[in-house]
Parts: sequence; C-alpha cells; structure tokens
Amino acid sequence: MRKSGMIGLLLSMFLFTGIMAPPASAAEKGINLADDASSAILIERDTGRALYEKKSDVRLPPASMTKIMTMLLIMEALDEGRLKMDEKIRASEYAASMGGSQIFLEPGEEMTTKEMLKGIAIGSGNDASVAMAERLAGSEEAFVKLMNKKVKELGLKNTVFKNATGLPVEGHYSTARDMASMAKELLKYEGITKFTGQYEAYLREDTDKKFWLVNTNRLVRFYPSVDGLKTGFTNEAKYCLTATARKDNMRVIAVVFGAPTSKSRNAQVTKMLDYAFSQYESHPMMKKSHPLGKVAVSKGSKKSVDAVTSERISLLTKKGEDVRKIKQKIILEKNLKAPVQKGDTVGKIKLMHNGKTLAESPLAAKETVPAANWWQLYKRAFGMFTRTGE
Repeated sequence: MRKSGMIGLLLSMFLFTGIMAPPASAAEKGINLADDASSAILIERDTGRALYEKKSDVRLPPASMTKIMTMLLIMEALDEGRLKMDEKIRASEYAASMGGSQIFLEPGEEMTTKEMLKGIAIGSGNDASVAMAERLAGSEEAFVKLMNKKVKELGLKNTVFKNATGLPVEGHYSTARDMASMAKELLKYEGITKFTGQYEAYLREDTDKKFWLVNTNRLVRFYPSVDGLKTGFTNEAKYCLTATARKDNMRVIAVVFGAPTSKSRNAQVTKMLDYAFSQYESHPMMKKSHPLGKVAVSKGSKKSVDAVTSERISLLTKKGEDVRKIKQKIILEKNLKAPVQKGDTVGKIKLMHNGKTLAESPLAAKETVPAANWWQLYKRAFGMFTRTGE
C-alpha cells in the first residue's frame, strides 16, 4: 500500500437510511451468541462492522481456515492475469504427499486451476493447496512469505502463517477478528462463492478415478443463503468455521474458533447469522469498480489512472431506522509515481454523518500504468517547450 500524501474532496449529499451512531453490537447488549466457542465474531461484510464479538483477538490455531488466505492469493493472481482458470497445474511429489484432507493427487498429475480451487474450497484439499502454492511462488515456503506479506498489507496484528494448509505446526495462529478480515477481502472476488458455495462436485469425471467432493461446510446445504467459506478441524484447534451468507442486500461473515463438536460449531454460526438478518439491514451505495475520480501519475506511460471502488460500498443500519443525510468524502493520492499496478490503493472513500465515519473503504487503480519510456518522456518535455498559448 502506498503511503504518499493525499488530497481530500467533499462530494454531494446522499439521502440514505442512515444512523446517528454505529449500531450497538450484540455483546454490548449483553447477548451471547457463541457460548460454546473459544472465540467468535460476526461482521457485516461491506462495512466490516462487528455485530458480535467474543474474545475475538485471542490467538488460536485456525486449522484449515488458513486456506482462506491461500484462496485469496489465488484469486488475486487470477484477477491480475498471473494465473488462468484453465491453466494446468502439476502436482509435485511433495504436494502429493500432504496428509489430512486431500483430493489424492498423484505425483505428476495435472489439474486445471478451476479443478484445484474446487479441491480446496469444497474438499479442503491440502495437496491441492500446496500444488497451487508451488505454482504461484515456486515453493510452499516462498508462498508462506506471500501469505504473511498479505497479512501485513491488511493491517492484521495477530496472524502468522507457517504453511498453506493449516496442518498443525508451532507458531501458526490467527484470531476470529483477523480471519473475518481475510474473509472480507476474499469476498471482494465474487467468483469465489461459485466454489465455496457448492455442496458437492466431481473431479476426474472422465476417468476411472472419478472423485466425489462433499463440502466440509454443511451449512452450505442446510442454511439458506450460506455460500462459503471454510471449515477447520485439528485435535488442537477443535472445530472451527468461517461462514458467510447473503440475504437481500446484506452479506455477513461469522467466525467460530474452538467449538467442541461440528454440531455445536454449526449451531453457533446459525445463531449468529439468524441474529444478523433479523436485526440489521444493509443499503448498497456503489458496486465494485465504480469510478470516483482520476489520480495523476508521475512519469507514467499514462498521465493518470482511474480510482475505482475496490469492493461494494454500503451502509449498515438497524432495521427500520429513519432517513438521514450522509456525506461522501473521496481522498485521493497526490504524489503517485509510476509504475502503478492494477488494484494498488490510490485513495479511499468515507461515508460520514455529523463528522463521524460510518464506513470506509480503499479505492484501487483501475489498470496498470507502467513507467514511461525515454521516448514518451522526451515527447512530453519537447511539448512543454513548443506549446504556445492562445
């Protein structure tokens, strides 16, 4: 994320079902939604607002919820063109040797990125996770460095990854709050729920080794509107789940660490989702990639780049609240230097009421702007000296 100076622009007023102050969370009201978990959190996806928390900053082993970060880096690579859905990924001997949940890859076997994503999102395949890690970074060790780099970029303070799978290892930990933030980021890529929301699928369909995948997240089938994201279980971590559901205009994320049984885990997540949808509503303002201004680029092949929303922008309210006036504030980078990569943060948008920020989201570069070559710089300089006034 770039740290150069910014310039702020106050834009027009919008009428929206608003709030005088952020809605009180369930915990603030004394409501306990996850009494049988070590840690939990419930957030609304677009605003990131916490609707319920229980020991949400306690560091715990995340087990296979680790794969949320693995999938996030895969989706980023797809979005940036560094990876293709139909690209064949070869499984190394090391990837094929992974224990725990797996899709039983054989050394040298090839599957497309799409098939590998099915194996990770639906079947929690450790072998598929490592195969993708090796494709993107050269080795699992190098991929883990990318994982932890992304953790820092997201500003997460209580997460350290040691592998791409969540298999038990000392020093591999996260928190409910951090996991919800990673899930929020992953859900910027709306295509991911086409994988995480499938209850069952097949791999190797045209062979005699046809393999049936059943989603480890049973709520995908048994709770209407749940379409992800990732379960986790080890003897140390117990039963964990990061779940997401969308109803009407609102998407929420519920995270549970350390439930004693899968039944208890699902029951607590169900209770959190029920609470969110019965008490709150979300009001969409802008879709992802909505243009909000241009940012000048110094020494770039283009003189500016469009600043677009990096995710859906919404307001969260208690159900039935009155209409208020909301100010929209756009803050853009003012010292942006080439090269600029597509998706780089180039500003932010704030939704404000009475001086209080109700929602905040980064703005992203719409496209890549490489550094200008010498000929482009020469033409610009020559144009400056030959331009005449009228």
